[in-house]
Formats: sequence, C-alpha cells, structure tokens
Amino acid sequence: MWTAITREVSPALAGCELSFVPRNPIDIALARRQHAAYCRALESLGCDVIELPALPGYPDSVFVEDVALVFDEVAIATRPGAKSRRGEGDAVHEVLGSLRPLSRIQAHGTLDGGDVLRIGKRVFVGISARSNEAGRAQLRKLLAPHGYTVEGVATRECLHLKSAVTQVADDMLLVNPAWLADASPFASFRMLEVDPDEEHAANAVRVGNAILYPDCFPKTLARLRAQGIHVTTVDVSELQKAEGAVTCCSLLLRTSTPA
Repeated sequence: MWTAITREVSPALAGCELSFVPRNPIDIALARRQHAAYCRALESLGCDVIELPALPGYPDSVFVEDVALVFDEVAIATRPGAKSRRGEGDAVHEVLGSLRPLSRIQAHGTLDGGDVLRIGKRVFVGISARSNEAGRAQLRKLLAPHGYTVEGVATRECLHLKSAVTQVADDMLLVNPAWLADASPFASFRMLEVDPDEEHAANAVRVGNAILYPDCFPKTLARLRAQGIHVTTVDVSELQKAEGAVTCCSLLLRTSTPA
C-alpha cells in the first residue's frame, strides 16, 4: 500500500519562486481544482492520500516533494535551496516522523527533494542551484548505514534533476537529454527520450507499475504508451506556471508490502 502526502494550494501561489519559466497569471481557483483532481488520481492508483492544509504565507508550499525525502528505512527533512521555502516543512516532517525515523539536512547544506531520484539502492542527486555539495555529502552519510549510494548528476537549464529525468519502469527512465549535462550515471538504464517539442515532459510520478503524468505532452505520452506503460493523465497547467510538475505535489511512501 502507498501513502501520498500532499498539501492544498496556497492562496499566495502567484508569488512563487521562478527560475527557468516566465511569470504568468495563475488562476488560484483552477489550480485548486486541478490539485484536487491530482489527489483523486493518486487515490485511483492505490494511494491513501494525506492532504495537509494550505500555508498562506508560503507560495510554493503545495510542492511538498522539496521539503523531505522518504526511504524504506528513514525519512529526511531537507533544507531547501530557496530561503523563502525553509519554513514549509514542519507539518510534513511531523507526519513523516510518525511513519519513519526522521533525520535532517543541516546548515550549510541545501537539498531540494526535486533534485533526488532514488532507483533501488542508488540515489541520484542533481548538481543544481538548489542543492549543494554539502547537502549531498550529508545525504550520503545519512543513507550509507542503510546500504544506499549517492551520486551527483549535473543538470543544466532546468530547476531540478527530476525536471530532466524520472523513472517510468524498473529499467527505464524518461529523459530530456538537453537538460542533463552528463547522462553517464544512467548508462545502465534504458532511456526513453521526450519528444523534442515537449521539453518539460520528462517529469512523471511512478506509483507501482503505473504512471501519473501531465495531459499536455501528447507526443511523449504516445511514446510512453507505446512501451506498454499504464499512464493516468492529469491537468496541472496552473501548477506548471509556478514551475511545478507532477512529482513536486506529493511525497510517496510505501506503508505496507503487497501480499
């Protein structure tokens, strides 16, 4: 069984941090409806959804992925690279602390959850503006007792590692190669490239053997389905204006193992 932790859309979403997309007007009411549909889609894929209340003082707080990491053995409170986001995590960490032992990334380390891609016991961390070497080193130390390795992956022209690559099957990654400065850490995986016309299309949420995916990338969607991957689509257009994506809006953790 899976649990998904989410947070309602902040009324201040229009004041979000932006790095690589232009600022456009955001329809907050529509963003909330889209987020509610996103939560229902997670439920349809077998997730028990825990939805935390909105934080009016934190525009980006709907993007709960960035404030914590969850592994089978431990949860880790991150220290986001954007100073404006460092007060978002308390309620998320309280929930996680009831489900896993909780550790923390300490100053002067910075680490955004969107920069962390776990595949089995390998953990890939984006070398980005939001996550620094001190953060990666602390993560490596925290995870070593549990048998994980941590590898840095250089990105370019995108916010997070998971803007450029996500896992869509046991041995397959969905990739925008233009946003990976060095793809060699992923050499052992099959890589399905996004359509060149859909540069933001590499971000997908994997729940078991299914994928939750934005509905606005039809060419890449066709490539996924051609691989036999079960895809559920959602409209997240308003959240994308805030430089968000489908992975950003939830923290997934396995709470039981199927019989």
